[in-house]
Amino acid sequence: MRVSVVIPARNEEGSVGAVVREMLATGLVGDVVVTDNGSRDGTAAEARAAGATVVSEPRAGYGRACLAALAEVRRRPPEVVVFVDADRSDDPADLGALLAPFVHDEADLVIGSRVLGQRAGRVETGALLPQARWGNALACALVRLRWGARFTDLGPFRAIRWDAYERLGMRDETFGWTVEMQVRAVRAGLRTAEVPVAYRKRVGKSQITGTLNGTVRAGTKILWTVGTHALRGPLPR
Repeated sequence: MRVSVVIPARNEEGSVGAVVREMLATGLVGDVVVTDNGSRDGTAAEARAAGATVVSEPRAGYGRACLAALAEVRRRPPEVVVFVDADRSDDPADLGALLAPFVHDEADLVIGSRVLGQRAGRVETGALLPQARWGNALACALVRLRWGARFTDLGPFRAIRWDAYERLGMRDETFGWTVEMQVRAVRAGLRTAEVPVAYRKRVGKSQITGTLNGTVRAGTKILWTVGTHALRGPLPR
């Protein structure tokens, strides 16, 4: 199974190189694509030195960074694409568990759930901030209420079959990317699964949950994304 990894990165020179090397060292990854999302430091150079293909998206936005990397991935499509953050909060040791449902043909989209990981004692104290826990819980509750889909997290460490991703028509350019993927997957009738994953304290300060402005903007966009999709029917097959 050919696997490509996408890593959006903005001012992550202190951690992105380690993330790239750790993902490649699993032996499960064919290539890693890092998007330098308007960084003002050595993020691109560190990622390239670690063995990643680096693309540039100067306009800030998590979704924009993902879309830019996926445009590069599309040049040689894999069977599965994995998303992981550049701050070293996700543990590459969980990659095998994340990919197992694809090996057994049990899912089209797999979410690495930090909530399930926390229940298993695998989340470092202080790594998953209260605002992130409550925001995720609210969004997941709304998704379940509207579509009956059971998610526990909007975790960034996730994997999706390439052909399934291409069906979704992803559009969000900022904070709504993760929830949009889950909602579109449900609307498209994809098989979804969650696996517990570890979560570590990130390297550096979060540009989203680490600030009041970022938290409010992210929460508003997530709720807006769920609300707009709630008014729409299933995606065409």
